[in-house]
Amino acid sequence: MSDPRFTRLAEVLTGFSTDLKKGERVLIDAFDVPDTFTIALVRAAQERGALPYVNVQRARITRELLKGATIEQYGTTAEVELQRMKHMQAYIAVRGSDNIFETSDVPADRVQAMSKVMKPVLDHRVNKTKWVVLRWPSSAMAQQAGMSTQAFEDFYFRVCTFDYRRYGPGMKALAGLMNQTDRVHLQGPGTDLRFSIKGIGAVPCGGLRNIPDGEVFSCPVKDSVEGVIQYNAPTVYLGTSFDNIRLVFKKGRIVEATSNNTKRLNEILDTDAGSRYIGEFAIGFNPHILEPMRDILFDEKIAGSFHFTPGQAYEEGGNGNKSTVHWDMVNIQRPEYGGGEIWFDGKLIRKDGLFTLPALKKLNPDQLLKV
Repeated sequence: MSDPRFTRLAEVLTGFSTDLKKGERVLIDAFDVPDTFTIALVRAAQERGALPYVNVQRARITRELLKGATIEQYGTTAEVELQRMKHMQAYIAVRGSDNIFETSDVPADRVQAMSKVMKPVLDHRVNKTKWVVLRWPSSAMAQQAGMSTQAFEDFYFRVCTFDYRRYGPGMKALAGLMNQTDRVHLQGPGTDLRFSIKGIGAVPCGGLRNIPDGEVFSCPVKDSVEGVIQYNAPTVYLGTSFDNIRLVFKKGRIVEATSNNTKRLNEILDTDAGSRYIGEFAIGFNPHILEPMRDILFDEKIAGSFHFTPGQAYEEGGNGNKSTVHWDMVNIQRPEYGGGEIWFDGKLIRKDGLFTLPALKKLNPDQLLKV
């Protein structure tokens, strides 16, 4: 039987998020998700007059391919996928898996090499199509969140079908302020970081690219970052889990990096010339998401958080940094996580996770959830 929540979420993805039009081609990338939801997406796209194409993937099969694949093999795959992507006007990816560490035993250099080969496909999708990406709920995700499966499913659909129009006024005000800002100062336990975002621009994200959503992102001027940051949210990257990441910057470059797995952390940061520079600075404010669960599509939107991302910058709101790495690392500034402050050009704009300026207070949880 079809779950009515599937229908509602499919309507959000094909309507609000990608705004599919009659005749537009949309690629639905279904990673380990129920066929019933993929069918709901197909139906929702067709009801809007769009032309859906479906690609079904399985994490365990992907792992097996990665373990034995050659660069030449993935080069052919990249050529085929890029040609397909060039025929699409939109892209919807739903990624579900019971094991977020499925590729943890694939050699890191192999994963990085394949990511580099496939990068033109990712770049075209990000920069040339209307796209949205989300995870699919699973018992593993519920366990990561410390919740029962039923409670997590209820949480998931509540978050993912949130009325993102509520972000509008506050998000517009925050993006406008960031567009006018030069100097940013981030403070908190173990964190004292300064950089410039002058001339970079800011991009509001209110349900059009990621679900769940709730952030405005910009990017530091590449060589402007100075100081130290201590991340307090756990993170998973390339199948490896990390805690307590600490980065030290000089002239924009990460010159020191430590964590519970310092060796692997530095291996990733040494992937290429751009992986030790920052490609994104974003402020998160989703009122439903309060605790980290090692799933970045949720964690980077945590209310009262920001993320500061080593690696690839976006074309829009970016600083031109190029890398095969894009690693969103999250710091939560609410009091229960030690607090913290964000300053723009010497003016305090957020303290202990709550916005302080009148125009920005509309993004505080009590306002966004007001009935």
